[in-house]
Amino acid sequence: MSLNQIKSDKTTYETFTQEEYMVMKDELLRPVQRTGKWGKAWIAFLVVVCLAGLYAYYIQETRSKYLTVSLRDYTMWGVYISNFVFFVALSLIGVLMSAVLKLTHFEWYRPLSRIAEVIAVAAIMLAGVSIVAAMGRPDRLHFLFLHGRIQSPIVWDIIVIITYITTSLILLFIPLIPSLATCKNHLHNKPKWQMKMYEWLSFGWEGTPEQWKILKKSIRILTVLVIPLGVSIHTVTAWLFATTLRAEWDSTNFGAYFVSGAFLLGVAGMIVAVAIFRKAYKLEKYLTPMHFDKLGQALVLMSFIYIYFNVNEYLVPAYKMSSLHANHLLNLFTGDEAAVYWSVVFFGMFMPAILPLFRSMRKPVPLTIIAVVVVIAAWFKRYLIVIPGLAHPYLPIQDVPESWKHYSPSLVEMTIVAATFAAMMLIVTLFSRFFPIISVWEVAEGKLEGKDEIINYK
Repeated sequence: MSLNQIKSDKTTYETFTQEEYMVMKDELLRPVQRTGKWGKAWIAFLVVVCLAGLYAYYIQETRSKYLTVSLRDYTMWGVYISNFVFFVALSLIGVLMSAVLKLTHFEWYRPLSRIAEVIAVAAIMLAGVSIVAAMGRPDRLHFLFLHGRIQSPIVWDIIVIITYITTSLILLFIPLIPSLATCKNHLHNKPKWQMKMYEWLSFGWEGTPEQWKILKKSIRILTVLVIPLGVSIHTVTAWLFATTLRAEWDSTNFGAYFVSGAFLLGVAGMIVAVAIFRKAYKLEKYLTPMHFDKLGQALVLMSFIYIYFNVNEYLVPAYKMSSLHANHLLNLFTGDEAAVYWSVVFFGMFMPAILPLFRSMRKPVPLTIIAVVVVIAAWFKRYLIVIPGLAHPYLPIQDVPESWKHYSPSLVEMTIVAATFAAMMLIVTLFSRFFPIISVWEVAEGKLEGKDEIINYK
């Protein structure tokens, strides 16, 4: 690697010595440079799960839905919509970990930003897939675009999802341009098509002052735009429920309730992702215990905010206990769903609100365990929002088969759901194998080793 090639990345060259910069590049480009046998095995496993999901979807669409899935006239949404709400919530990880921290000048965000952005893109894409899986007649999907009415909440969701996907992709791509040039100049023994891809996607990046000025201005504008877009997508998702004639969803608190839960899930998901990348790619130098400490503090804050909106959501109807709400609330508090509900309350809200208050619980290993539990609880929380609400319609369920009164997802449904998770992880994994998962120029520009918040961390 020549000195002239290093100088082409002017910002990074100015903040690091030649030796330090080269070491950093080697370490952050290592996952892109080579894929070990375990990495290949992981990718192969995810591909197999995705193929199983495609086959399950083929069975669902070519055979009787009555035989392949558990959806009925009453529970017509089921686990697919629970999954949709979960992925939409997870997509807010980009807003919180990249946009909010970037605008508030918390410098420790820098190694985390690209991880958050690629997870956000993958999650919102799979949210759309979950919607298609839930639809009857997917061949008529284009009718929503050709003949959709703006009065319909589903059209609102389509508008914000498409807008959010587009903005998130742009926000992911623009900061990636200098890294693409770095890959083009630094990687070796890669296929010609891959090197050509780096050259084409970097758009002739040379690191001139004018290019850096345009790049950073574009990032600032997109960072400001993505926050209201991210909040609006989950608010509109909440409106999809709140605007229906279901007493259990008849709440003016639903928008804030959904958004606060999404931020909690976003922090927990980020902790899990950072732990995995840190261990798998040996990035301990860049994803440090300080980052876990900061994320643990954020987890506590988001947990208390979410607890507040949960109290708002359940206290008022439970206090009045009107006939419209009584069956639903009693089912959650003391009935068939009580075990799941109270487990979600304890493990998904109170545990992350209390345990990370102790600094020993904000170490990488214990905090990752807490975060994994929170992510699982968050999925079941979305299940409890969707399924019990559908199980208590205004008119009593009568003169129908017993199976219609209760919902449990079939093997076909759970295979498709598993495939959506595998597809999301596959997107993130493949991205990290072709592009640096930690931004070289952002870490260099931030001079992380010199920041007080890192030096003073003990």
